[in-house]
Amino acid sequence: MAEEEKKSAEISAESSEKKSSKKDKDKIKKQSFRKGVRTEFKKITWPDKDSLTKQSVAVVCVTVVVSVAIAVLDFIIKYGVDWLVEL
Repeated sequence: MAEEEKKSAEISAESSEKKSSKKDKDKIKKQSFRKGVRTEFKKITWPDKDSLTKQSVAVVCVTVVVSVAIAVLDFIIKYGVDWLVEL
């Protein structure tokens, strides 16, 4: 019986070591990830105000043009289908 208790104590000690080892590995992985993120954020170059303004205006203009084109095509297709149905 004493041998069984020793074995169970050894098994529980091994499992607790594995758990703490896994926790340590996870902690190291998280720290490494955070360090990598910080390093990559330092590499970012943000656009200046003029460039940002020009790009924003371009995006808005292209969006308006494409939406108008889609609306016109929708209008034409709608009346085209209605005309075909009336035939």
